[in-house]
Amino acid sequence: MTDKDQHPSSTHPPLPPTPEDEQLARLRLLRSRRVGIATYKRLLTEYGTAQNALAALPEVARAAGVSSYTPCPEGVILAELKTARAAGAQLLALGETPYPEQLAELADAPPFLWCLGDPALLSRPMVSLVGARNASSLGTRMARALAHDLGAAGYVVVSGLARGVDAAAHLGALDSGTIAVQAGGVDVIYPAENAELARDIGRRGLRLSEQPFGLQPMARHFPSRNRIISGLSRATVVVEAAAKSGSLITARDALDQGREVLAVPGHPLDARAAGCNMLIRDGAMLVRSAVDVLDALSESTPFNGTVPGTAENLSGLRAPASAPPPRHSLKDAARLHQQILSRLGPSPLAEDQLIRDLKAAPAQVAPALVDLELDGQIARQPGGLLTRVV
Repeated sequence: MTDKDQHPSSTHPPLPPTPEDEQLARLRLLRSRRVGIATYKRLLTEYGTAQNALAALPEVARAAGVSSYTPCPEGVILAELKTARAAGAQLLALGETPYPEQLAELADAPPFLWCLGDPALLSRPMVSLVGARNASSLGTRMARALAHDLGAAGYVVVSGLARGVDAAAHLGALDSGTIAVQAGGVDVIYPAENAELARDIGRRGLRLSEQPFGLQPMARHFPSRNRIISGLSRATVVVEAAAKSGSLITARDALDQGREVLAVPGHPLDARAAGCNMLIRDGAMLVRSAVDVLDALSESTPFNGTVPGTAENLSGLRAPASAPPPRHSLKDAARLHQQILSRLGPSPLAEDQLIRDLKAAPAQVAPALVDLELDGQIARQPGGLLTRVV
């Protein structure tokens, strides 16, 4: 008897993939090299399922001039899922409950979000509060008061877990409901000084990220993070922002998404208020208290001006020399910054070589590199190379 006789072929068509199999395949597709959200959606449309798209991906890459292409291995995704679920994180998929409806409306909505905390907050109306990392005392007081009063009015306050205005906004809304959108993995706390706040938000609010679990944030992740902050909310309120800042990128995203843009005015001689004053000049609603925000939301009058001073990335964003952002890190962190700068110059240096030269842990160096990159003191080059901006 032949093997064919022993194992007769079935005339039944192959079983369709289970929802779990398809979700795993979609994560593999999204995490594959050179696959962004637009490419991800196009491949799903062309090939019907993520499994079909993964099978076709090497040939698609070859047609685009990329040889020896391998999609993201299944083991990488299985490890991510295992680590995330052990930490109590939940994966939210676009089109499924409780993925936030406001965010799902966007053309570049994240196909997946990791969350830690209470996802029920995503069903409530939201307002974003953003502003300067080097916020003034008045700025942080204003952010905290706005967040508290908006929370009391039933709104969930969304921000980015950064120092300054973001941290004040989260603190003000901690009792009523707040959502922190993170640039790195949802389990990676940045900056470290907000670790306790992040833990409180995880217990009493919600932390979100579209990035893989365990990913350290880099400067290029922050603009992507900003579109989620504005996309979740009906309105974005800018409390303090320089003429070139990440907060204005968020304001531009809000404008592009058809959301309300509001700003708190500041003194004309304060560089931290320049961006807010420019927004107001160009038509953004002026905010004196939460009442102004609530009035704007009830009227739903769109801001149809332009967002000034925005940039396509964070590499060139730096506060004016007259008002450099103060360091809020410990002395050893400041020392590490100086050690990094002393080893970098105009000639590119590989990041892994820098870490070896410093004899420091990558997890310790990565946040310092993000700080320096955001401050415009270093720049990333293709191939994982770093240079000092002179």
